[in-house]
Amino acid sequence: MSDMTIGMKVGIVGCAGRMGRMLIRIVGETDGARVAGGTERPGSEHAGADLGTLAGLPPLGMRTGEDADALFAAVDAVLDFTTPKASLAHAKLAAKHRKIHVVGTTGMGNDDVAALKRAAAETAIVFAPNMSLGLNLLLALVERAAHSLDAGWDIEIVEMHHRMKVDAPSGTALALGRAAAKGRGVPLDEVAVKTRDGVTGARETGTIGFATLRGGDVVGEHRVILAADGERIELGHVATDRAIFARGAVRAAVWAKGKPAGLYAMKDVLGL
Repeated sequence: MSDMTIGMKVGIVGCAGRMGRMLIRIVGETDGARVAGGTERPGSEHAGADLGTLAGLPPLGMRTGEDADALFAAVDAVLDFTTPKASLAHAKLAAKHRKIHVVGTTGMGNDDVAALKRAAAETAIVFAPNMSLGLNLLLALVERAAHSLDAGWDIEIVEMHHRMKVDAPSGTALALGRAAAKGRGVPLDEVAVKTRDGVTGARETGTIGFATLRGGDVVGEHRVILAADGERIELGHVATDRAIFARGAVRAAVWAKGKPAGLYAMKDVLGL
């Protein structure tokens, strides 16, 4: 923005990571928002680095800090693509300071989501394992397809990501599984099959299978296969640029301004 004195003040935790650097760039390009600070974990080699320099931009005159509590106190919203443990600690800070918290962290389990919901009793938190518009449309399509087709249609979810991704299946693959299970009216935990090895026997009717691939620099590919005798439906999404996730996160932060406390999803932000 040309006038850095206006706009939503946005902070970024994990600002030296790949997504953190991308977020710095995207916030800087967004009308109504401006970068107002960033932190890394205590002891990080990037502590003290200029945020603009980290993101490949001209210096912004703001240094990478190590005090997340101070960051939440100073900004309007914080963007968080870190780790489940860190995101839950940040959610408590968001509740403490009543600041908007946008969480794109993957690998969150049911207990983690429950903890986010508790923190959201005090402030607006937007949580989504994938913040792209296309993927969130895919979630809606998968739920509808699973609702329309009977259990004679087998559901398999295939995902591929870069070699450095540490969680599997991806948070997005699990979200797709939850969408399919919701369409069928069953809990995902009761029907999910996440590993197959050796002599597994015939596929159990009504289950939802997952296959995980890792390699190269793949940003993210997800495919949902609905297979019946004689026909097959495939619904998918391919991400080629991490900027789509960053844009979604910034859009979520701007959308959440003035919203009452609560745990929101991208379908709320996008009006799906």
